[in-house]
Amino acid sequence: MPGQRIDVHTHAMPEQAMAAIAPQGFRPRGGYKISVQWTPEAALAYMDRRDIAAQIVSMPMAFAGTPDDPEFGTRIARMINDGSAELIEKHPDRFGAFATLPSDGPDQALAELTHALDELRLDGVVLTSNMAGHYFGDPALEPVLAELARRQVPVFVHPTDCPYIDVLGFGRPSSIVEFPFDTARNITNALYTGVFQRHPGLRLILAHCGGALPTLGWRIGEHTVMGRGPDDADIDPTHVAQVLRGLYYETALAGSRNSLLPTLEVTTPDHILFGTDWPAAPEPTVVRNIDNLTSFDGFTAQELRAVERDNALKLFPRFA
Repeated sequence: MPGQRIDVHTHAMPEQAMAAIAPQGFRPRGGYKISVQWTPEAALAYMDRRDIAAQIVSMPMAFAGTPDDPEFGTRIARMINDGSAELIEKHPDRFGAFATLPSDGPDQALAELTHALDELRLDGVVLTSNMAGHYFGDPALEPVLAELARRQVPVFVHPTDCPYIDVLGFGRPSSIVEFPFDTARNITNALYTGVFQRHPGLRLILAHCGGALPTLGWRIGEHTVMGRGPDDADIDPTHVAQVLRGLYYETALAGSRNSLLPTLEVTTPDHILFGTDWPAAPEPTVVRNIDNLTSFDGFTAQELRAVERDNALKLFPRFA
């Protein structure tokens, strides 16, 4: 029997897209291996084991064209999104999907966004914490952020390697600390470049409870009065606090007190969502994370139910 939880952080790629990217040498980012081969059948069995009613799947990779194949990124994004739509058509009560956008430029990204949301009726959009080195606030991303804000569609922000990972990563999996840092780096740059002033309609869901962002929240705000860069937006600690309060934070690999306590310092339980990161995170790790979440004494029973299900229904009402 399907459970009650709604998992907003889980990864899947259609078989056709997997076959298309294999010759190009693409692999999951972060230096770790996917725990199991994703299939709809494996996902459904996993969901039933873990009391999960529905998953919102995503493939957070910034695909772009190559000199030999300029249309590669656009073609792969279309394959992923069309495959997600087919998955939802077969299992409409169990799966949703965040649309993948190509990294070939704003025109291509906007065209695929329109296709994915208006024709395929996908549930939202996934963006990586930087798109081929472009962070929120970069002019190259402005048209996409403006359209996402206009639509007020849920946007899942998933971390990826920063452009200098070869120096900063020390050869270790990026998921240890670099992913949480890049999430914080991206949102901090968005704050200081005025993204949330220009696009107040953005509805962002941050992976892993925002990574390092909640811990740094007061510090980020206080630095707006200590001294900003000459080209930074006119923001203050109140603006920073209001933005952080309005973001959504999901609990994949972040269900322990270490992550939840700082998150609850910047937002409230109604902005926390359930996530697992399966199959990137192996199932035993998912189980330990869920155990941490359900035993956390900072939630009432009603708040925990909201985290596991009801908060997501406000963003994805079709699963009600």
